[in-house]
Amino acid sequence: MIWQGPLEKIDDWRWRIPKDYKQGMRVDGLLYADEEMIGDIRSDRAAEQVANVAFLPGIVKYSLAMPDVHWGYGMPIGGVAATDVEADGVVSPGSIGYDINCGMRLVNTNLKLEEVKPRLKDLVYGLYNDIPAGVGSKGDIKVSEKEERKLLAEGARWVVEHGYGRGEDLDYTEEHGEIRGADPDAVSQRAYERGKAQSGTLGSGNHFLEVQVVDEIYDEEAAKVFDLEAGRVTMMIHSGSRGLGYQVCDEYSRDMIKCLTKYNIDVPDRQLACAPVNSPEGKAYIGAMKCAANYAWANRQCLMHLARSVFEKVFKASPRDLGMDLIYDVAHNIGKLEKYNIDGREKLLFVHRKGATRAFPPEHPELPARYKKIGQPVIIPGDMGRNSYLLVGTKKAEETFYSTAHGAGRVLSRSAAISRCRGRSIARELESKGIIVMSSTRDTLAEEAPEAYKDVNRVVDVVHSAGISKRVARMRPLGVIKG
Repeated sequence: MIWQGPLEKIDDWRWRIPKDYKQGMRVDGLLYADEEMIGDIRSDRAAEQVANVAFLPGIVKYSLAMPDVHWGYGMPIGGVAATDVEADGVVSPGSIGYDINCGMRLVNTNLKLEEVKPRLKDLVYGLYNDIPAGVGSKGDIKVSEKEERKLLAEGARWVVEHGYGRGEDLDYTEEHGEIRGADPDAVSQRAYERGKAQSGTLGSGNHFLEVQVVDEIYDEEAAKVFDLEAGRVTMMIHSGSRGLGYQVCDEYSRDMIKCLTKYNIDVPDRQLACAPVNSPEGKAYIGAMKCAANYAWANRQCLMHLARSVFEKVFKASPRDLGMDLIYDVAHNIGKLEKYNIDGREKLLFVHRKGATRAFPPEHPELPARYKKIGQPVIIPGDMGRNSYLLVGTKKAEETFYSTAHGAGRVLSRSAAISRCRGRSIARELESKGIIVMSSTRDTLAEEAPEAYKDVNRVVDVVHSAGISKRVARMRPLGVIKG
């Protein structure tokens, strides 16, 4: 079905859905896309969801969509919305997503492509064997409920203190891997049970660990700060809060439906159920959401530790000697309290980023000292057969609440991708391109086939050309493990 609503072209990279499109919209919708992408957007339900998000009480400026936007639960994936806390602004679990703090971690090495190629199969097999992946996978990192409560409160710091990594890893993790204000009492027993055995597990679907090589540098100055050069091997990790985060979102989004009546909130889709940020229900969800975010940072920290151990075994050198330093870890599905200038006044906003990544500019106070001059690292992965990118945040991204795209964005549903790939061997197709892929099921590879996604090169071209993040380096895949 083709979406017939209004899309007004502002410039080559921005499109507006005017707030008079639907009675009850409080702000315009604003989409970042090129002319060709608009066809994909119109053939999806995402634009209607952008309009629906504009109904949220307290929303300011725009209901935003990044170029990787596609239909999701309530808010589209690739959506951003900020609500004014003082003006009864709301928090909406569906506008943060089920996989709370699904995010990206980029790890450097001092290895060159020619050193890795002869051992690539051993490396990919080692990663696949040592890193638990797939639906319901369980890890070797076991915690009691008492320890899990501490993990939810302290995030990546807790696992580093228990030997899974090193202290400087926290300096290059968003929020230092420990967002303050997490409330373990706001997390249900069922969520605890689901999370207890999943620390250090990759999960399924679009989660992955990828060994890559830098094949193009766009910004030499920034690349030097990151210690990156063409021909250098890097590693990306994409995972989130696993069953614990899913349970938190599921329970709170369902329970918040009652808040629509209690607080006299009118939204066109119950999947946008919400409550005022400062209400008891809003505070409880935010406390639980922060626990899930901390769990995800701890999880990616554990995954990086396991991956470093595999590199050590394969290359017979310590992770330090291999230069396996964390470049950055950034969240994709999260809500944050942040201050912005709105109509000449500084306001405290609750910023929902769902399938969107934070992109702070140079000199932002939350950046590590090493990155102050160049801006926050932004990690945008592609699909298994194309490229991924490292970018940096910009001052211009203030117009998106310092947000940018988080990936390529799906164009085929999982079932449609499986149907299209029936009878094919995606693993063999990728191996013919020099990419070794291992997965727990054939269906996972079909679901994640390159044609299931938009071309990440075009997505990155939009955010770079629109000025909301700036290209630094491009990486291409060598080996991938998936659930």
